[in-house]
Amino acid sequence: MKPYLKFLAVPLLLILLYNCGKEVGESGDAATSTAKDEEIREYNIGVEKEQTKNRFPCDTISLKEYILDSYEPGTYLVEFDRTYTYNIPKSAVIYFNDAGTNYVLAVIAKSKTGERNIETKNVIGFESSYINLDSTKLGTAFFWLTLFECKESQFTRLWESEVPIHGGFNRMTIKTWTPKNVKFVELNYEDGIISGHRNYNFFMVDGWRKPPHLMETYVGLVLKRRLALVNKDKFPDYLEFKFAEDSMRIRQIDSIPFYWSEKRQLYITDRNPRWFRKF
Repeated sequence: MKPYLKFLAVPLLLILLYNCGKEVGESGDAATSTAKDEEIREYNIGVEKEQTKNRFPCDTISLKEYILDSYEPGTYLVEFDRTYTYNIPKSAVIYFNDAGTNYVLAVIAKSKTGERNIETKNVIGFESSYINLDSTKLGTAFFWLTLFECKESQFTRLWESEVPIHGGFNRMTIKTWTPKNVKFVELNYEDGIISGHRNYNFFMVDGWRKPPHLMETYVGLVLKRRLALVNKDKFPDYLEFKFAEDSMRIRQIDSIPFYWSEKRQLYITDRNPRWFRKF
């Protein structure tokens, strides 16, 4: 072997032996090492505590601590997507009082067991809406709308309802369904696959303290579903629109009413008994 090749081979061999001797996970980043991830989150919470002057019971910092201490590893409080309204990310949390009770409404993302921990930046906004095609490389996120009661500075989890989508989160808004004067929480997700957006609407048909009723609406290039009142019961209904398209134009050709069947626990239509939807 030539002298200069021997000179290069020695340090390369030492590096190889050093890396082979390290324990699995010792050099992993926060996405693959639970301990490292929790260490970083604890540090960030500490920084927030030092920089936040106005604290209050069950504030966002306290909620982040509660999630870190009480949930399974790889669970995070999600942030709203950045908009022109604000450039600094804000946690997806809404505080409100109803009938004298203080509530905390939050969007929480859980990492799929056996995969790498998600990074919240990878499940927010338009680009992350494509994560539904292949989410395993960046981890799979399961979104949950969660309601807490805040009493004497302590969190009590009243319910959590799963959102059937992996990425593209944009915003959360509390609205009122006027025909029945029922509150509902709209979770808006951007969806590049359909060239539009999806709303997962959680209706408080039995009040805030009971688990909500889920119904989806959406608008896309050739897809549309909007809220409607079909059979006049307490559950929301919707119209599902059908389109025809060719190289020249896209046109709406029909709208099909779907209503909730408590017996079947499905959305059904009188147009065809074999047509049904889960939400």
